[in-house]
Amino acid sequence: MEPKLLLVEDEQGMLEEMDTYLQREGFQVLTACTGKEALTIVRSERPDIVVLDWMLPEKSGIDICREIRQTSHCGIIMVTARSDESDKIVGLEIGADDYLTKPFSLRELASRIRALLRRLRGPEDNSMFLERDNLIISEAKCQVLKDGQEIQLTPTEFKILYTLAARPGMVFFSRLQLIKAALEDEYMGYERTMDSHIRNLRRKLGDDPANPRYIQTVYGFGYRFGEQS
Repeated sequence: MEPKLLLVEDEQGMLEEMDTYLQREGFQVLTACTGKEALTIVRSERPDIVVLDWMLPEKSGIDICREIRQTSHCGIIMVTARSDESDKIVGLEIGADDYLTKPFSLRELASRIRALLRRLRGPEDNSMFLERDNLIISEAKCQVLKDGQEIQLTPTEFKILYTLAARPGMVFFSRLQLIKAALEDEYMGYERTMDSHIRNLRRKLGDDPANPRYIQTVYGFGYRFGEQS
């Protein structure tokens, strides 16, 4: 089945260009020009990935991203002309999986979409899971259980957690190493945004930032998964 995309962009010319190109690349494409329309389509069509413009009429892309995350675990790629690192961090902290700055090539957009789809789908082997203390992390299902209760993570957060948990205790990951291992080469240049994903993971796992049990900071190196876990 073709992956289903929702493109949310109020600039009609750009929307048509993305629509035409991505259909040629083998995607099933839905489009929306406003946030209200996008939310309706997300609820009814359940797209695999939403490519979401930051600047929209009526509601901003940030508001739409936040509302999507209340009901859906689809992949979200934020698109914007804003290049400040603080803006990227805002988008990631409210649930976006990736961030693409205008201008960008349609080829890069398709590459980012495919990379995110790979993380969403995971491997077909249902036996692939990790048990770490009171956590069960299933790579095949992209699911995390803590004391039997599911923790809702974005695809990006899950991939980072799985990468760290697969090598507990002894392996240090710098931001750059973690991006290479978990998020692939398409995400090079986004090292600082890794801190936002780590903060989100710690909050959702109930980790004490001052003395984290699961995701620990190794000063001068990067991050590791707690050995006692």
